[in-house]
Amino acid sequence: MLNFLHNLKQRKIALSLTSFNLMVAVWLGLVLNFSFLNKIQTLTPYEGFKAYAFIGATAILLIALYNFILQILDWKWTAKFFSIILVFIGGFSAYFVNSLGVVISPDQIQNMMQTDSAEATDLLSLRFAVWIFFFVVFPIAVISRIQIGSETSKPKIVLKKVLNVVASLALVGSLLYVFYVDYAAIFREHRDLKGMISPQNVISSTLSYYHKKSPKKDLPLIHYGEDAHLVEEVSNQHMPKLMVLVVGETARAESFSLNGYNQNTNPELSKQAGLINFSQVSSCGTATAVSVPCMFSGMKRTDYDEQLASHREGLLDIAKRVGYKVTWIDNNSGCKGTCNRVEQYVIPESLKQKWCKDDECQDGMLVDALQTYLKTIPENDKSPRLIVLHQMGSHGPAYYKRAPNEFKKFVPECATNAIQGCTSKELVNAYDNTILYTDHILSQVIDTLKAQKNYRTGFWYLSDHGESTGEHGMYLHGAPYAIAPTQQTHVPMMMWFSDAWKNIASPQINCLTQQSSATLSQDNLFPSMLSLLDIQTRVIDQNINMLKQCSLRS
Repeated sequence: MLNFLHNLKQRKIALSLTSFNLMVAVWLGLVLNFSFLNKIQTLTPYEGFKAYAFIGATAILLIALYNFILQILDWKWTAKFFSIILVFIGGFSAYFVNSLGVVISPDQIQNMMQTDSAEATDLLSLRFAVWIFFFVVFPIAVISRIQIGSETSKPKIVLKKVLNVVASLALVGSLLYVFYVDYAAIFREHRDLKGMISPQNVISSTLSYYHKKSPKKDLPLIHYGEDAHLVEEVSNQHMPKLMVLVVGETARAESFSLNGYNQNTNPELSKQAGLINFSQVSSCGTATAVSVPCMFSGMKRTDYDEQLASHREGLLDIAKRVGYKVTWIDNNSGCKGTCNRVEQYVIPESLKQKWCKDDECQDGMLVDALQTYLKTIPENDKSPRLIVLHQMGSHGPAYYKRAPNEFKKFVPECATNAIQGCTSKELVNAYDNTILYTDHILSQVIDTLKAQKNYRTGFWYLSDHGESTGEHGMYLHGAPYAIAPTQQTHVPMMMWFSDAWKNIASPQINCLTQQSSATLSQDNLFPSMLSLLDIQTRVIDQNINMLKQCSLRS
């Protein structure tokens, strides 16, 4: 490989600017976008020769469009600069689109901006390296060795560019005219297709991200739920409440045997008496950067405003205001701004040494951290508490890293982060092992809460979003919500309450149990959690408050 690049350096390739632009346009429009063209083929209304003609016309349209753009950008002294940038961006984008079925959208750009080094490292693999060599390094090396000739006069250069621009636009216009009805129908029903066209998908999505989603600095904090107050004060007759909310990561409901999955991924939770499993719950988004802020914001998914959520108080702030001691314990890439104004527990180094390797920690650390934290609470402390545990969970693509060896029950397992090269069975087994480990972690959290004698304890688990493992040719998560498969939006949710909690609030618990098969979503978290914590405020939407869906008697 190195010898090839060295030999290439010794060669010079002479091309006119017109030929150079056309060569780059063919690479961008045809070579990098075979997954897009394949998708178009599945959506074409034609068969046989007409289908091939339609696909060919689409490829020519893309090439003509990029040729038009390059005629505007590329002059003799700028041609290599802009072409290398487009090839670089397009090569990386095409890997995720063509190999993982990822649609590049503003949400995906947001995910990239918030990805930490450990998550980024998990995406690296031999397959990725080979792709980058052939689709990024190789074409850039070729471009760098090309000698672009120039015409003898500037008017001739301009004339050629004008002719190329006119020809490209004429070709684009003609093809759009001939196939307008087909393109209009396809793109109207499949708006996500533009997220598959490299490199324009990255460029347009990045511009959209900075315009609509990027966090704005120095925005004033908007107070929310200022009228909030406790409707039940702690007294000698009522022990304080201790609620543990576990925010899951990348767990999908269909992989939980509690929801009817055919592999026993919930052997421990299925034995927890009093566990309430909710089988029909949908997420606010398909990525952590959207779902986590959304579920704590007090806004419904359909009304969610990321900019507003970024500088307005949420669930944790309101609980803190009324007297709850709120603590966030993290084993992921942060709370996405939701815990900025509450205690963020610093996990002791001894626990990190026990559970972490190469900057990645297994979720057993969360259980140990919870137990260590609870031991620090003075016996005479009567403060109610809300503790949030943020899992690493089933974060991909390196599923094999997420579970210790003793929880790798399902074999053979995909033991690489290049998941496209694994069989479907291997990949699903690796993912199911992460769910099996999550089952163990959640059961341990419940056991920890059972041992607390000075509190009425409650447990709520809710995953942030799901995951695709090759279904419909899609992997990972982050698909636009409108076209996201259920694997990415159908999430697990469950609750458990101690006898001390049940004895005082049995009507509430019965009401929750009645909703185990109801259609629910992350929208229900904000109002229902506040009500469970005996917090009353006008910002609670009673229509989605789970505790108000039954006829209750206090």
